[in-house]
Amino acid sequence: MEPNWLDESEMAAWLRLVAITELLPGVLDTQLRRDAGLTHFEYFVLAVLSEAPDRMLRMTALAQRTNATLTRLSHVVRRLEERSLVKRLPCPEDARATNAHLSDDGWATVVGAAPGHVSNVRANVLDALSVRQVRQLVEIGDALLSRLDAQGKMTALYRPGE
Repeated sequence: MEPNWLDESEMAAWLRLVAITELLPGVLDTQLRRDAGLTHFEYFVLAVLSEAPDRMLRMTALAQRTNATLTRLSHVVRRLEERSLVKRLPCPEDARATNAHLSDDGWATVVGAAPGHVSNVRANVLDALSVRQVRQLVEIGDALLSRLDAQGKMTALYRPGE
């Protein structure tokens, strides 16, 4: 069966999306490393914990919300723990599980890093778009995530009640 090849406008859209997905992580990492000594993923882990009740989540839930394997997350949390930003604790409800808790130093770090991160996101993404384009980006994101994240692992971040 012959592939359904991309037409010219589809190819233009696809190549732009590929370029964004390749360039944006480096832009986010560079600013956070310079200003806060964190990778974007480390910041994301701290930010997710900062939004959790009591600033604590099971490692499995944290892995799900950050789209990380438990192995990758365990390495990152270990590094954050070495910096006293996160502490791992046994889960009181399930002795087999481990919780990650954002420490006071971790809270201060994410609070200190947030303004620069938001400025970077604005400067490199949102300020380049009109209000209408931001709404369209939400719609495009929802359409793509309905297929890429059908189980709702990442969408739980912005739809916590669902």
